[in-house]
Amino acid sequence: MPTAYVLLNSDLGSDESIISDIKRILSNEDIEYEVQGVYGVYDIVLKLLSKDAEKLRVIITNKVRKIAKVQSTLTMMVIEEQENL
Repeated sequence: MPTAYVLLNSDLGSDESIISDIKRILSNEDIEYEVQGVYGVYDIVLKLLSKDAEKLRVIITNKVRKIAKVQSTLTMMVIEEQENL
C-alpha cells in the first residue's frame, strides 16, 4: 500500500494547532494516517497510507503543505517493492 512519511517544521508553539488542522483535514479523506509531535530537527511526523499514491501526493501538496504556520516539509515515499523483503 502506498505510504508516505511527511516531516514538518512549524512556527514556534504552533504544533498542537497544526496537528488539530491535520486531523480535521484528513478526517474527510479516504486514507489512513498517524500524526505525532516530536523532538528534534522536525516538529511533527505524519504517516499517510492510501490505496492511491497520486491521492497521497495531492493531499500532501494541496492540503498539508498549505496549513498555516507550517514552515517546511520533507516527504519520503516508501519503496513498495521492498516492503515484503
